[in-house]
Amino acid sequence: MDKQAVVIGAGMAGLTAARVLSERYDQVTVLDRDTLPGEPVPRRGVPQGNHPHILLASGLRELDARFPGFEAELIAAGGTKFDSGTGLCAYRLGRRWPPAPTGVALVAATRPLIEGLLRDRVTKLPGVTLRDHVAVSGLAGSAAGVTGVVLDSGETIGAGLVVDCTGRGARSDRWLTALGLPTPAQVEVKVGVAYASRLYRRRPGDLPDWEAVFTLPTAPHERVDGLALPVEGGRWLVGIGGWHFPEVPADAEAFEQFARDLPDPLLGELIGRAEPLSDVMVAKFPSSRRRLFEKLAEPPSGYVALGDAICSFNPIYGQGMSCAAFSARALGAALDKHSGTAMARDYYAAVAGILETPWQFAVGGDFAYPQTTGPRPRGIKLRNWYSRQIAYASQIDSGVNRAFSRVQHLIDPPSTLMKPAFVLRVLRKARERQRRG
Repeated sequence: MDKQAVVIGAGMAGLTAARVLSERYDQVTVLDRDTLPGEPVPRRGVPQGNHPHILLASGLRELDARFPGFEAELIAAGGTKFDSGTGLCAYRLGRRWPPAPTGVALVAATRPLIEGLLRDRVTKLPGVTLRDHVAVSGLAGSAAGVTGVVLDSGETIGAGLVVDCTGRGARSDRWLTALGLPTPAQVEVKVGVAYASRLYRRRPGDLPDWEAVFTLPTAPHERVDGLALPVEGGRWLVGIGGWHFPEVPADAEAFEQFARDLPDPLLGELIGRAEPLSDVMVAKFPSSRRRLFEKLAEPPSGYVALGDAICSFNPIYGQGMSCAAFSARALGAALDKHSGTAMARDYYAAVAGILETPWQFAVGGDFAYPQTTGPRPRGIKLRNWYSRQIAYASQIDSGVNRAFSRVQHLIDPPSTLMKPAFVLRVLRKARERQRRG
């Protein structure tokens, strides 16, 4: 069965994995227990599908490389492209960032549209089969390695490689243990995030000077953020969320009140004059989790995890889809070099490198709140202090803002921000910004 691969899960991670595997296996079977809709609508298997999603600029580029023409297709389907510095009205630390181009482009669209376009591409790949309404009950194999999957129906599908893309609720630790295979240690950071979203009709002139709105809290005394994205169908997708919420705005009145209470009035004013198109939709995210497969001396042969099944980020940072796309590329590179345990070891080492920067960004931001619990990364106080200085400096120095935006979007490495000349520039501009008030 070395010519066949099985992917468990048909979300963003599973679809990008299937694309990479289709170039290396004769047959790729993608399994999902959910109903996979023919239209770009939310589905039960993606509980965050009703809420705003951001593809980082680097993630968008990666998907466009794996699926040529994807960005143009997303825009043609109603996605809105804009520069993060001139199109996004961002507010934090008591003021808005002034409009200035960053060269970092985003395309705003709903998660169902992004996933639906990719799913349509994947179904057309030679040798790839998508099967929905199929539940996996375990892995086939032995202590020597994984050789396939066992379905709830009793059917066994043999495979040279099984890719677990079942998300943060992955049951693979239990499945691996049943075969006598090792399972990874896990790191968990409890962030107590909750958020609510609602769709509104979008009209020309709603935001005369901007394309989107993002109001960020200043930790630790502010905890609520607000986001409005222009999505397909002439709609605004508005999300309000934050850390360690005592309660979530679950009805229209509370939702609008939370928006009005944001320190920047722009979002509250926007939805105050817009027509609602949906009920308020609520989601909760109690913790970020990372499974440390890279620490296993002998990772299981014939099996790898990918996407949220390895690392589930706080969704407020918008990193998950992009990291899944990078991890799929890493899987292809590892398959081209090795097989068996050596392949898995090489792959997990590469993924650990992919995850390091976004994990530090996310966990660093989360630990700005004293209520956050879990293993604290070394040097977190200094990193958080310096991140705030960069934010101050970027509000009056477009060059600093461009550099930071490129690192945030995983285009450039964090070392860019640590060069001595850049650090001095940041500290000088940060002091100037704070003097101005």
